[in-house]
Amino acid sequence: MLFAGCLGRNAPHSHSTSVLLAGLYDDFALRVGTTEWVRCRTAVIRAGTSYEFDASGRPLAVVYVEPNAASVDGLARLIGEAWEIPGAVVGRRGEISLIRALYEDPKSPAWVAAAIEDLVCFMNGGARRKVDERIAHTIDLLAADEAGVDEAWTGRHPPVAIAARRAGLSTSRFQHVFKGEIGVSYRRYLGWRRMRMAVRDVVAGSNLTMAAHGAGYCDQAHFAHAFRRIFGAPASRSLARARR
Repeated sequence: MLFAGCLGRNAPHSHSTSVLLAGLYDDFALRVGTTEWVRCRTAVIRAGTSYEFDASGRPLAVVYVEPNAASVDGLARLIGEAWEIPGAVVGRRGEISLIRALYEDPKSPAWVAAAIEDLVCFMNGGARRKVDERIAHTIDLLAADEAGVDEAWTGRHPPVAIAARRAGLSTSRFQHVFKGEIGVSYRRYLGWRRMRMAVRDVVAGSNLTMAAHGAGYCDQAHFAHAFRRIFGAPASRSLARARR
């Protein structure tokens, strides 16, 4: 998932996937966990790591990369003059010309999917990240279920006991392996998948209430709370920008 637009300062938050941040024209301020603020042009934040940024109203791209698509090391290939801080890799420059082109071209929705696929291929050096095949299969099943193409997967976002059984693992072992591979718990990752579904529907033209209900939130207030926790900003303002 990609967002690119003019952003200010957000509250501390964390994601269930690794995230690439790229200042499209300028540096931005970043604080990871309780470390000191730093200025950088690019950064990769590990899944489950709390961070906040201040882009001062300038264009910033945020790329959310699914765990079976690319690793932190792969994302770091886009970062130049890099150094590490706990939970993140930050850099003074980066290979972001493709992302900038997506932002500048009003016709980019027609080619964004192919561009992101090329970007992921570059991150991985031509090979997809190797995730434990049982966990990778679970993630693939979740995606197929959301798309409505897998009749064998009973119910949207099944509880951990069912996911573990389908992976051929005990519940406790599945949860241990899942967190070790993905960086967050299965339950938390499901929350991210649910949020992705809601954001997708809003961008496609649905209103917040319909998108929230369609993704399994009990009401718009529940969705708004989850959105702020995941993205560190209000849903109404952020999704209005996403539609544009």
